[in-house]
Amino acid sequence: MTRPILLDLYCGSGGAGHGYWLAGFDVVGVDLDDQPDYPYLFVQADAIEFVKNHGHEFDVIHASPPCQLWSPVSAYSRRVRTRELIDLLAPTRDALHAAGRPYVVENVLQAPLDRPTVLCGQMFGLPIYRHRGFESNVALTSPDHPSHRLRCTRNGYLPTADRPLMTITGRNGHHSRAWQRAAAAAMGASWITTLNGVCEAIPPAYTLHLGAQLLRSLGRCRRR
Repeated sequence: MTRPILLDLYCGSGGAGHGYWLAGFDVVGVDLDDQPDYPYLFVQADAIEFVKNHGHEFDVIHASPPCQLWSPVSAYSRRVRTRELIDLLAPTRDALHAAGRPYVVENVLQAPLDRPTVLCGQMFGLPIYRHRGFESNVALTSPDHPSHRLRCTRNGYLPTADRPLMTITGRNGHHSRAWQRAAAAAMGASWITTLNGVCEAIPPAYTLHLGAQLLRSLGRCRRR
């Protein structure tokens, strides 16, 4: 049976794409920057222009536009470099609507997503919290959300017995190679070899969960 094809926009190093692949999709990643760690077919291109021209050719589209405009970690940068931060969420959503395919848009919880499904690492037994919101034109559900009883390390520090969960954010901390490897492993993305790739990645467990629901939705559509 032919696997459906998912377009992975702003794909980064492939955390989201790998989860969808595990769920049963073939995956094509698109990013403006070269992504040597990306594990599937990769196209270096502008994401919005690519989906405008080719979005209708795919079964499902996932998009993770840059979150810096909304992320609390970027608050200082916003005050200093406001003009450099561009809202790509709204134009990405417009392009996805025009493509007319099932889609998922991921971002931080502070972003203006429309009724997002919220996922957390603790839902999947990962040693992180790393909350992310997923807006979709397909009804999606989330697992039960465990209470946040475990403590996190500071960003850039390895976990300890007292603080067993990792905090994985941008470059506002001390990031050793050991930390980078541990952070990638904590998210289930051990193939990622760059600091930016780790800090920006989506744990594949999130999109494995969503991808299974998207596949069921596609199956219902095909039976009709």
